[in-house]
Amino acid sequence: MRMYEIIEKKRDGIPLSFEELQFFINGYCCGDIPDYQASALLMAIFLNGLNEKETSDLTILMANSGDKVDLSSIPGIKVDKHSTGGVGDKTTLVVGPIVAACGVPVAKMSGRGLGHTGGTIDKLESIPGFKTSLSIEEFLSNVKEIGISIAGQTGNLAPADKKIYALRDVTATVNNISLIASSIMSKKLASGADSIVLDVKTGSGAFMKTVEDSLHLARIMVDIGERLGKKTYAVITDMDVPLGNSVGNSLEVIEAIDTLKGKGPYDLENLCLILSARMLEKAGKGNYEECMRMAKNAIDDGSALKKFRDLIEKQSGNPLVIEDYTLFGKARFVFEYRAKNDGFIEAIKTDSLGIASMILGAGRETKESQIDYTAGITLQKKTCDRVSKDEVIAILYTDNQESINKAIEVLNCAVKITASAPVLRPLILASVDSGSINV
Repeated sequence: MRMYEIIEKKRDGIPLSFEELQFFINGYCCGDIPDYQASALLMAIFLNGLNEKETSDLTILMANSGDKVDLSSIPGIKVDKHSTGGVGDKTTLVVGPIVAACGVPVAKMSGRGLGHTGGTIDKLESIPGFKTSLSIEEFLSNVKEIGISIAGQTGNLAPADKKIYALRDVTATVNNISLIASSIMSKKLASGADSIVLDVKTGSGAFMKTVEDSLHLARIMVDIGERLGKKTYAVITDMDVPLGNSVGNSLEVIEAIDTLKGKGPYDLENLCLILSARMLEKAGKGNYEECMRMAKNAIDDGSALKKFRDLIEKQSGNPLVIEDYTLFGKARFVFEYRAKNDGFIEAIKTDSLGIASMILGAGRETKESQIDYTAGITLQKKTCDRVSKDEVIAILYTDNQESINKAIEVLNCAVKITASAPVLRPLILASVDSGSINV
């Protein structure tokens, strides 16, 4: 078998066999296949696509390319949740404790962020002392003892995906739905869960800009999961509007704690309850309506908040942050961004809001960038809200005073105020399971 022939075959739109994809993955991971040949194949895949079997095969091969987490020692059905990412998305910090409080073990490996804000791991590390680097033994022990652990991904989890993604990033081959689906699902499969709930974002603040593309991605990922024996469910959620009111690491943790106290923004709490209920349903806790009541009760009776406290304490963080938000630290500079005129907020372009928060220090422009945990933006007004001239729309936080003017320039282009109120689209736009697509 020769790499040249595999490239030629995919260039001509002919499906690749499992053995051919295996030859590519094994050869590229061990260094026998050079970047220029791997790039040629990725471009051929980008242009001609992969069929369902090829996508599933590629996912399996990438999942098996390194370490796999064995969760079999943890009793019960293990359900994982994955979000395709968005501005203000801190759902893991709320959903994990809710589900664990309802008796379903949560063994979650999460990543860091590159872009708008930090990832789940960066957010958790804004909690003083919180430890996200755990051995597999510590990770499993924590889940057995308190029902939940959230840790950084091991260095050798789906290494083929990591290497291929780095090449896709510099060869303009990222935006292919089959490759995106394989990348996401390979890490989920390597993480060892029995069932997977997917939150696929769509809109200006998401990677997928249209509902149609998001549905296509969701359908492929659900199909991969079901083919490989994992009960998989996906919801398509709106990211034309930021989720919740806060964007930034410690700001988002505080908002997550407020939500666990029953005092969070409606959209964030609503989505977290939906995702939690679906995870509980997949774990066999009852039908959707029963699981929704169970999730809501975990917030109302304080058990979900207690579970988050247990998580913080178990992973060496300071649990007093739950009552005393000043322990997160305070940004040196605070700026109030005000409305230029009266009217209704027609839009706050979500991706631009994310960029503004990154400029303030909440995210990484490059892998080497240092995150300012206190930096970010808190929205006082959102899409459809009425505003008066000079009324505060957002509060900016940063330790870098020079970044404020740059962030303001971005917000000036992102915020649109009109005379009449716009129509806000629903938070949940569609769902996908093994048998149907519901729009």
